Amino acid sequence: MAAHGKGKKRGLPVEHENEERWLLTYADMLTLLFALFMVLFSISSVNISKYQVLQQSLKAAFSGSILPGGRAILQSGSESTAAHTPATAAVPSIVPLQPTPTSQSSDSIGSANAFTSAQTAASARPMTSAELQAALNSMSASIAEQDELLGLERQLNAYAKSHGFANQVKAIVNRRGLVVQVLTDNLLFQSGQATLQPAGRPLLNEVAMLLNVDKTHPITVEGYTDNVPIHSAEFPSNWELSTARATTVVRYLISRGVNENRLGAAGYADLHPVASNATAAGRTLNRRVDIVIERLNPEPPS
Repeated sequence: MAAHGKGKKRGLPVEHENEERWLLTYADMLTLLFALFMVLFSISSVNISKYQVLQQSLKAAFSGSILPGGRAILQSGSESTAAHTPATAAVPSIVPLQPTPTSQSSDSIGSANAFTSAQTAASARPMTSAELQAALNSMSASIAEQDELLGLERQLNAYAKSHGFANQVKAIVNRRGLVVQVLTDNLLFQSGQATLQPAGRPLLNEVAMLLNVDKTHPITVEGYTDNVPIHSAEFPSNWELSTARATTVVRYLISRGVNENRLGAAGYADLHPVASNATAAGRTLNRRVDIVIERLNPEPPS
């Protein structure tokens, strides 16, 4: 009996199952969700000051002057003397690529110079907050001016269509500004003449009214002819004829209240044709007067 009792194993303690272990998993999940929402919030919130600091840092990094040692570090050796010539030529610093235009019209010279100067200044040093604000103001002015020119374009084309001038008058906005092309035949002038015809006066009255809306943009009136030579007592060549026609339109616009300080006249004879002078239809399109409302701000990006 004693031996039987001695060999009997003692009972192990019963292990109770923890029914609250799910709280740990739930707490971990809440922590991860909180971290996820914080990351999403930080991505969606743009810190302007930090963005400007990043912009300045990137410009400084690509300006070629952020590394200590200046341009000496760009040499192939530590120094260059008469006794020790570098094996290779100096490596230039990183410079932004500049587009090389094949041609540039006179109306875009001011805009190109403004953008080139701003780009050169930005690549040389970080942009300050004042310069950034000035750039934003310039862009805003360009967009507002573009909207104004497009509004004038719509009004002029609608007037020409409603009064039967759609085939002789066309307004278009381009890099120069708003260009109103008026074919001269049977509307403004008779062949070989520079006297304004009554048929063209209502159109010029409408143009003058629209020009007086803003009273700020400079205006250039340009006369063009075809390549058929003219030899008269009044006009020895197409140069005199084209210039006289532009001057006639300028004088009429002044008589309708347009400020003469905004106006200019130019004659280009048979230069800059819009169609071929080999056909009668093409020569008709080339005999025209362009009224150009010039931009005061660079053309905004499309």
